[in-house]
Amino acid sequence: MTEPAGTGILFLCVANSSRSQMAEGFARERAPEGVEIYSAGSAPTAVNPLAVQVMRELGIDLSAHRSKAIAEIPADRIGTVVTLCAEEVCPVFPGEVKRLHWPMPDPAAAEGSDEERADAFRAVREMIRRQVTILMRYEA
Repeated sequence: MTEPAGTGILFLCVANSSRSQMAEGFARERAPEGVEIYSAGSAPTAVNPLAVQVMRELGIDLSAHRSKAIAEIPADRIGTVVTLCAEEVCPVFPGEVKRLHWPMPDPAAAEGSDEERADAFRAVREMIRRQVTILMRYEA
Protein backbone atom coordinates (compact mmCIF):
# COMPACT_ATOMS: atom_id res chain seq x y z
CA MET A 1 0.00 0.00 0.00
CA THR A 2 1.37 3.42 -0.94
CA GLU A 3 1.58 6.15 1.69
CA PRO A 4 -0.03 9.51 0.91
CA ALA A 5 2.17 11.92 -1.05
CA GLY A 6 3.82 14.71 0.86
CA THR A 7 4.31 12.95 4.20
CA GLY A 8 8.05 12.35 3.78
CA ILE A 9 10.84 14.23 5.45
CA LEU A 10 14.04 14.96 3.51
CA PHE A 11 17.30 15.94 5.24
CA LEU A 12 19.61 17.87 2.92
CA CYS A 13 23.22 18.96 2.99
CA VAL A 14 25.87 19.24 0.33
CA ALA A 15 27.72 15.89 0.39
CA ASN A 16 25.05 13.73 2.09
CA SER A 17 27.95 12.20 3.98
CA SER A 18 27.55 13.15 7.63
CA ARG A 19 24.90 15.57 8.96
CA SER A 20 22.00 14.52 6.74
CA GLN A 21 22.94 10.84 7.15
CA MET A 22 22.92 11.12 10.96
CA ALA A 23 19.59 12.98 10.83
CA GLU A 24 18.14 10.26 8.61
CA GLY A 25 19.33 7.62 11.08
CA PHE A 26 17.72 9.33 14.07
CA ALA A 27 14.53 10.12 12.17
CA ARG A 28 14.09 6.55 10.93
CA GLU A 29 14.34 5.42 14.54
CA ARG A 30 11.81 7.99 15.82
CA ALA A 31 9.40 8.67 12.94
CA PRO A 32 5.74 7.89 13.42
CA GLU A 33 4.28 5.16 11.24
CA GLY A 34 3.61 6.36 7.72
CA VAL A 35 6.30 9.07 7.70
CA GLU A 36 8.97 8.31 5.11
CA ILE A 37 12.52 9.48 5.81
CA TYR A 38 15.12 10.42 3.20
CA SER A 39 18.46 12.21 2.97
CA ALA A 40 20.31 13.61 -0.03
CA GLY A 41 22.89 16.12 -1.13
CA SER A 42 23.54 18.53 -3.95
CA ALA A 43 27.02 17.01 -4.48
CA PRO A 44 26.83 13.52 -2.93
CA THR A 45 30.08 11.78 -2.07
CA ALA A 46 30.16 8.80 0.33
CA VAL A 47 28.96 8.24 3.87
CA ASN A 48 31.70 9.36 6.24
CA PRO A 49 33.07 6.46 8.34
CA LEU A 50 33.10 8.70 11.43
CA ALA A 51 29.36 9.32 11.02
CA VAL A 52 28.85 5.55 10.90
CA GLN A 53 31.08 5.11 13.97
CA VAL A 54 29.43 7.71 16.21
CA MET A 55 25.91 6.59 15.30
CA ARG A 56 26.87 2.96 16.00
CA GLU A 57 27.81 4.12 19.52
CA LEU A 58 24.08 4.79 20.02
CA GLY A 59 22.93 1.58 18.35
CA ILE A 60 21.99 3.17 15.01
CA ASP A 61 23.52 1.43 12.00
CA LEU A 62 24.35 3.62 9.00
CA SER A 63 26.67 1.06 7.41
CA ALA A 64 24.20 0.24 4.62
CA HIS A 65 23.47 3.92 3.88
CA ARG A 66 24.77 5.56 0.72
CA SER A 67 25.03 9.18 -0.37
CA LYS A 68 22.22 10.16 -2.73
CA ALA A 69 21.59 13.00 -5.15
CA ILE A 70 18.50 15.16 -4.76
CA ALA A 71 17.25 13.87 -8.12
CA GLU A 72 16.99 10.36 -6.63
CA ILE A 73 14.38 11.47 -4.10
CA PRO A 74 10.69 11.06 -5.03
CA ALA A 75 9.72 14.74 -4.87
CA ASP A 76 5.98 14.06 -4.72
CA ARG A 77 6.45 12.16 -1.45
CA ILE A 78 8.22 14.99 0.40
CA GLY A 79 6.30 17.31 2.71
CA THR A 80 9.16 18.68 4.83
CA VAL A 81 12.72 19.56 3.87
CA VAL A 82 15.36 20.15 6.54
CA THR A 83 18.66 21.72 5.47
CA LEU A 84 21.60 21.16 7.81
CA CYS A 85 24.38 23.25 6.25
CA ALA A 86 26.06 26.14 8.01
CA GLU A 87 29.18 27.44 6.27
CA GLU A 88 28.41 26.19 2.77
CA VAL A 89 25.61 27.03 0.33
CA CYS A 90 22.61 24.87 1.16
CA PRO A 91 21.02 22.78 -1.55
CA VAL A 92 17.58 23.78 -2.76
CA PHE A 93 14.69 21.37 -3.06
CA PRO A 94 12.01 22.51 -5.52
CA GLY A 95 8.32 22.48 -4.82
CA GLU A 96 5.79 23.40 -2.20
CA VAL A 97 7.15 21.93 1.03
CA LYS A 98 7.58 22.96 4.63
CA ARG A 99 11.18 24.18 4.95
CA LEU A 100 13.28 24.04 8.10
CA HIS A 101 16.90 25.10 8.46
CA TRP A 102 19.15 23.68 11.15
CA PRO A 103 22.58 25.30 10.68
CA MET A 104 25.03 22.63 11.84
CA PRO A 105 28.80 22.80 11.52
CA ASP A 106 30.25 20.23 9.14
CA PRO A 107 32.05 17.68 11.34
CA ALA A 108 33.93 16.39 8.30
CA ALA A 109 35.83 19.69 8.32
CA ALA A 110 37.18 19.04 11.82
CA GLU A 111 40.93 18.71 12.19
CA GLY A 112 43.10 17.12 14.83
CA SER A 113 43.65 13.62 16.15
CA ASP A 114 41.28 10.77 15.32
CA GLU A 115 39.65 11.21 18.73
CA GLU A 116 39.28 14.99 18.30
CA ARG A 117 37.64 14.45 14.92
CA ALA A 118 35.33 11.79 16.39
CA ASP A 119 34.42 14.23 19.20
CA ALA A 120 33.44 16.82 16.57
CA PHE A 121 31.12 14.23 15.01
CA ARG A 122 29.69 13.37 18.44
CA ALA A 123 28.98 17.05 19.17
CA VAL A 124 27.10 17.51 15.89
CA ARG A 125 25.36 14.15 16.38
CA GLU A 126 23.96 15.38 19.69
CA MET A 127 22.75 18.65 18.15
CA ILE A 128 21.01 16.67 15.42
CA ARG A 129 19.52 14.22 17.91
CA ARG A 130 17.91 17.06 19.87
CA GLN A 131 16.46 18.66 16.73
CA VAL A 132 15.12 15.38 15.32
CA THR A 133 13.51 14.54 18.67
CA ILE A 134 11.69 17.88 18.66
CA LEU A 135 10.68 17.50 14.99
CA MET A 136 9.22 14.03 15.57
CA ARG A 137 7.02 15.35 18.38
CA TYR A 138 5.34 17.58 15.79
CA GLU A 139 5.10 14.84 13.15
CA ALA A 140 3.37 12.39 15.53
